[in-house]
Amino acid sequence: MPNPLKAFSKRAERLGFTSPYVADLSKFGEDAGDGLRSAIAAGHHGSMAWLAETAFRRSHPQNLWPEAKSAVILGMNYGPETDPMVTLNKPELGTISVYARGRDYHDLMKGRLKELAGLLARDTDADVKVFVDTAPLMEKPLAMAAGLGWQGKHTNLVSREYGSWLFIGAVLSAAALTPTPPELDHCGSCRACLDVCPTDAFPAPYKLDARRCISYLTIEHAGPVAEDLRAKMGNHIYGCDDCLAACPWNKFAQIGQEIKLAARDDLNAPKLSELAQLGEAEFRKRFSGSPIKRIGWPRFLRNVLYAIGNSGDPELRPIAATYAAHEDAVVADAANWAVTRLSSN
Repeated sequence: MPNPLKAFSKRAERLGFTSPYVADLSKFGEDAGDGLRSAIAAGHHGSMAWLAETAFRRSHPQNLWPEAKSAVILGMNYGPETDPMVTLNKPELGTISVYARGRDYHDLMKGRLKELAGLLARDTDADVKVFVDTAPLMEKPLAMAAGLGWQGKHTNLVSREYGSWLFIGAVLSAAALTPTPPELDHCGSCRACLDVCPTDAFPAPYKLDARRCISYLTIEHAGPVAEDLRAKMGNHIYGCDDCLAACPWNKFAQIGQEIKLAARDDLNAPKLSELAQLGEAEFRKRFSGSPIKRIGWPRFLRNVLYAIGNSGDPELRPIAATYAAHEDAVVADAANWAVTRLSSN
């Protein structure tokens, strides 16, 4: 019988993906959702109510689509050219998560995955569905079951070939495809990702309390951040790569080759003073096509003001002060906090 993934694999390589990995969904146990259910029960999902609302569908692909028999998992490498933590020691600059320094990967990957899914549907005569991080599907456990990588102690995917820097795409198929071997956990006794976290967001290995995670706080959390956490956020203004960047497996990582995901020069080490003076229209223009645009100007400004408060630079105080009476109460609170912090320096 011809290999139904032959054309798929060749085209996937040309489109910038890894080789395809396949998980047999009949062997993907319901216990894969235990970690999610435990996190929700502990309240670790914070304000992300959608995680609780979709927990049943998310816990197994067949709860989302009963006809699915296989999951074809692909990665797209976005390895950075420079050390993503270098700006952490430059408090006058903002630190943006590597994945958000280029074009929004959702848009790029989904179109390409749809093309690949069309080939798979043609060669298997079976229905397919495409997913890129926006539907209730547990991509990381599926990626481990398929063999692309394993979930590290920081709960993110780690690959022996690409380290921490992989976007994950999934094509569910109603065809029973030959599975690839699952990946083993290679973390061993290492705690690098846990120990580097500025806010102690990991209550235990393989468990994340999103309420303390800088990525959650800067992206998902809409209100003011607790004051004890603000000071620990440093100059992170969108997301956080600390636990990813600390992983020793990154010594095998490769620089991403997809030009559309390459970091923009103006987002590698932006000055806080410039970002704080962007108006809403300027914000939308500067971050057009970027995932940063999705959080909106007020939340982004809040993040920048927290970073200014942590900068220790009194020359930034007048900039923060201009927002002290802002109509958005969260922005005004962040500005006043920053002014107070810088006034004590």
